[in-house]
Amino acid sequence: MKKFPETIPIFPLSGVIYFPKTNLPLNIFEQRYLDLVNDAYKKDKFMGMVQSKKEDDNVYSIGCLGKISDFQKSADGRILINLTGISRFKILKEISNNKLYREFQVDYKNFTNDITNIYNDIDANSMIEKAKIFFKRNGLLLNWKEFEKLEHSQRINTLAMISPITNEEKQKLLESVTLEEKIETLESIISFYLHQTSNNNETIQ
Repeated sequence: MKKFPETIPIFPLSGVIYFPKTNLPLNIFEQRYLDLVNDAYKKDKFMGMVQSKKEDDNVYSIGCLGKISDFQKSADGRILINLTGISRFKILKEISNNKLYREFQVDYKNFTNDITNIYNDIDANSMIEKAKIFFKRNGLLLNWKEFEKLEHSQRINTLAMISPITNEEKQKLLESVTLEEKIETLESIISFYLHQTSNNNETIQ
Protein backbone atom coordinates (compact mmCIF):
# COMPACT_ATOMS: atom_id res chain seq x y z
CA MET A 1 0.00 0.00 0.00
CA LYS A 2 1.19 3.50 -0.81
CA LYS A 3 2.70 5.25 2.18
CA PHE A 4 0.43 7.93 3.59
CA PRO A 5 1.33 10.28 6.46
CA GLU A 6 0.88 8.78 9.93
CA THR A 7 0.14 12.17 11.50
CA ILE A 8 -2.33 14.40 9.69
CA PRO A 9 -4.18 17.67 10.31
CA ILE A 10 -7.88 17.04 10.82
CA PHE A 11 -10.81 19.19 9.77
CA PRO A 12 -13.74 18.08 11.96
CA LEU A 13 -17.04 19.02 10.36
CA SER A 14 -20.53 18.12 11.51
CA GLY A 15 -22.83 16.72 8.85
CA VAL A 16 -20.19 16.20 6.18
CA ILE A 17 -19.28 12.61 5.44
CA TYR A 18 -16.53 12.28 2.89
CA PHE A 19 -15.59 9.16 0.95
CA PRO A 20 -12.60 7.94 -1.10
CA LYS A 21 -12.71 8.76 -4.82
CA THR A 22 -15.19 11.59 -4.29
CA ASN A 23 -14.60 15.33 -4.46
CA LEU A 24 -15.46 17.82 -1.75
CA PRO A 25 -15.36 21.60 -2.39
CA LEU A 26 -14.66 23.59 0.77
CA ASN A 27 -14.94 27.30 1.51
CA ILE A 28 -12.41 28.01 4.30
CA PHE A 29 -12.74 31.19 6.37
CA GLU A 30 -11.98 30.36 10.04
CA GLN A 31 -8.40 31.23 10.98
CA ARG A 32 -7.58 27.79 12.41
CA TYR A 33 -8.64 26.09 9.18
CA LEU A 34 -6.96 28.73 7.03
CA ASP A 35 -3.77 27.79 8.92
CA LEU A 36 -4.50 24.07 8.43
CA VAL A 37 -5.05 24.36 4.67
CA ASN A 38 -2.06 26.64 4.14
CA ASP A 39 0.23 24.31 6.11
CA ALA A 40 -1.11 21.19 4.37
CA TYR A 41 -0.78 22.74 0.93
CA LYS A 42 2.84 23.75 1.56
CA LYS A 43 3.74 20.32 2.99
CA ASP A 44 2.17 17.43 1.03
CA LYS A 45 -1.42 18.60 0.32
CA PHE A 46 -2.85 15.88 2.61
CA MET A 47 -5.51 16.59 5.25
CA GLY A 48 -8.15 14.51 6.98
CA MET A 49 -11.90 15.03 7.17
CA VAL A 50 -13.84 13.51 10.04
CA GLN A 51 -17.34 14.04 11.33
CA SER A 52 -17.56 15.78 14.68
CA LYS A 53 -19.92 14.45 17.33
CA LYS A 54 -22.59 16.57 18.96
CA GLU A 55 -21.06 16.49 22.41
CA ASP A 56 -17.85 18.29 23.45
CA ASP A 57 -14.94 18.23 20.97
CA ASN A 58 -15.24 14.52 20.24
CA VAL A 59 -14.93 13.17 16.70
CA TYR A 60 -15.74 9.81 15.17
CA SER A 61 -12.84 7.38 14.99
CA ILE A 62 -13.12 6.78 11.23
CA GLY A 63 -12.51 9.56 8.70
CA CYS A 64 -11.14 10.04 5.20
CA LEU A 65 -7.78 11.33 4.00
CA GLY A 66 -8.02 13.85 1.19
CA LYS A 67 -5.54 15.57 -1.08
CA ILE A 68 -5.97 19.22 -2.03
CA SER A 69 -6.45 19.14 -5.80
CA ASP A 70 -7.43 22.78 -6.27
CA PHE A 71 -6.42 25.81 -4.20
CA GLN A 72 -7.58 29.40 -4.70
CA LYS A 73 -7.34 32.44 -2.46
CA SER A 74 -10.15 35.00 -2.64
CA ALA A 75 -9.78 38.75 -2.25
CA ASP A 76 -11.56 38.71 1.13
CA GLY A 77 -9.10 36.24 2.68
CA ARG A 78 -11.04 33.01 2.21
CA ILE A 79 -9.49 29.91 0.65
CA LEU A 80 -11.48 27.78 -1.79
CA ILE A 81 -10.23 24.24 -2.19
CA ASN A 82 -11.28 20.97 -3.73
CA LEU A 83 -10.42 17.87 -1.73
CA THR A 84 -10.09 14.53 -3.52
CA GLY A 85 -10.74 11.49 -1.32
CA ILE A 86 -7.85 9.02 -1.06
CA SER A 87 -8.31 6.51 1.76
CA ARG A 88 -10.20 6.09 4.99
CA PHE A 89 -8.29 5.99 8.25
CA LYS A 90 -8.77 5.08 11.89
CA ILE A 91 -7.78 7.63 14.50
CA LEU A 92 -5.29 6.21 17.02
CA LYS A 93 -4.70 9.29 19.18
CA GLU A 94 -4.61 13.06 19.16
CA ILE A 95 -1.19 14.70 18.93
CA SER A 96 -0.49 17.70 21.17
CA ASN A 97 0.65 20.76 19.27
CA ASN A 98 0.82 24.54 19.58
CA LYS A 99 -1.27 25.12 16.46
CA LEU A 100 -4.83 26.41 16.19
CA TYR A 101 -5.97 23.20 14.49
CA ARG A 102 -5.89 19.57 15.65
CA GLU A 103 -3.60 16.77 14.49
CA PHE A 104 -4.07 13.04 14.93
CA GLN A 105 -2.04 9.89 14.53
CA VAL A 106 -3.95 7.62 12.17
CA ASP A 107 -3.77 4.15 10.68
CA TYR A 108 -4.90 3.02 7.21
CA LYS A 109 -4.40 -0.74 7.43
CA ASN A 110 -8.11 -1.68 7.54
CA PHE A 111 -8.81 0.25 4.35
CA THR A 112 -6.17 -0.90 1.87
CA ASN A 113 -8.88 -1.60 -0.72
CA ASP A 114 -9.71 2.11 -0.97
CA ILE A 115 -6.84 2.64 -3.40
CA THR A 116 -7.42 -0.47 -5.53
CA ASN A 117 -10.03 -1.38 -8.12
CA ILE A 118 -10.53 -5.02 -7.18
CA TYR A 119 -14.28 -4.64 -6.68
CA ASN A 120 -15.40 -4.07 -10.24
CA ASP A 121 -17.20 -7.43 -10.42
CA ILE A 122 -19.43 -6.84 -7.37
CA ASP A 123 -23.07 -6.52 -8.39
CA ALA A 124 -24.67 -3.31 -7.18
CA ASN A 125 -27.45 -3.10 -9.79
CA SER A 126 -30.28 -3.79 -7.35
CA MET A 127 -29.09 -1.09 -4.95
CA ILE A 128 -28.57 1.45 -7.75
CA GLU A 129 -32.07 0.86 -9.16
CA LYS A 130 -33.54 1.44 -5.70
CA ALA A 131 -31.37 4.57 -5.35
CA LYS A 132 -32.86 5.96 -8.57
CA ILE A 133 -36.39 5.58 -7.14
CA PHE A 134 -35.27 6.97 -3.79
CA PHE A 135 -33.67 10.05 -5.34
CA LYS A 136 -36.71 10.69 -7.54
CA ARG A 137 -39.08 10.48 -4.56
CA ASN A 138 -36.91 13.01 -2.73
CA GLY A 139 -36.81 15.38 -5.69
CA LEU A 140 -33.06 14.92 -6.18
CA LEU A 141 -31.67 15.14 -9.69
CA LEU A 142 -28.64 13.12 -10.69
CA ASN A 143 -27.28 12.70 -14.19
CA TRP A 144 -27.41 8.91 -14.21
CA LYS A 145 -25.80 8.69 -17.67
CA GLU A 146 -22.71 10.51 -16.39
CA PHE A 147 -22.93 8.55 -13.14
CA GLU A 148 -22.59 5.26 -15.06
CA LYS A 149 -19.26 6.47 -16.46
CA LEU A 150 -17.71 6.53 -12.98
CA GLU A 151 -15.48 3.70 -11.79
CA HIS A 152 -17.46 1.04 -9.87
CA SER A 153 -16.44 1.84 -6.28
CA GLN A 154 -16.62 5.57 -7.08
CA ARG A 155 -20.30 5.13 -7.99
CA ILE A 156 -21.02 3.46 -4.65
CA ASN A 157 -19.09 6.08 -2.67
CA THR A 158 -20.82 8.90 -4.54
CA LEU A 159 -24.27 7.50 -3.71
CA ALA A 160 -23.23 6.99 -0.08
CA MET A 161 -22.04 10.59 0.12
CA ILE A 162 -25.01 12.36 -1.53
CA SER A 163 -27.96 10.17 -0.47
CA PRO A 164 -30.58 12.00 1.62
CA ILE A 165 -30.04 9.92 4.75
CA THR A 166 -28.93 10.76 8.29
CA ASN A 167 -25.35 11.63 9.26
CA GLU A 168 -25.26 8.55 11.50
CA GLU A 169 -26.27 6.34 8.56
CA LYS A 170 -23.57 7.92 6.37
CA GLN A 171 -21.02 7.35 9.11
CA LYS A 172 -22.07 3.70 9.23
CA LEU A 173 -21.44 3.50 5.47
CA LEU A 174 -18.05 5.14 5.90
CA GLU A 175 -17.12 2.54 8.49
CA SER A 176 -18.18 -0.40 6.27
CA VAL A 177 -14.80 -1.99 5.61
CA THR A 178 -15.60 -3.82 2.35
CA LEU A 179 -17.50 -2.58 -0.68
CA GLU A 180 -19.87 -5.55 -0.38
CA GLU A 181 -20.74 -4.47 3.14
CA LYS A 182 -21.22 -0.87 2.01
CA ILE A 183 -23.53 -1.89 -0.86
CA GLU A 184 -25.56 -4.16 1.44
CA THR A 185 -25.86 -1.47 4.12
CA LEU A 186 -26.82 1.28 1.66
CA GLU A 187 -29.43 -0.95 0.00
CA SER A 188 -30.88 -1.79 3.41
CA ILE A 189 -31.09 1.91 4.37
CA ILE A 190 -32.69 2.91 1.06
CA SER A 191 -35.16 0.00 1.23
CA PHE A 192 -36.21 1.16 4.71
CA TYR A 193 -36.97 4.68 3.46
CA LEU A 194 -38.79 3.41 0.37
CA HIS A 195 -40.92 1.11 2.52
CA GLN A 196 -41.63 3.98 4.90
CA THR A 197 -42.78 6.34 2.13
CA SER A 198 -44.94 3.58 0.60
CA ASN A 199 -46.66 3.06 3.94
CA ASN A 200 -47.18 6.81 4.36
CA ASN A 201 -48.76 7.05 0.90
CA GLU A 202 -51.10 4.17 1.69
CA THR A 203 -52.11 5.87 4.96
CA ILE A 204 -52.84 9.17 3.18
CA GLN A 205 -55.02 7.43 0.59
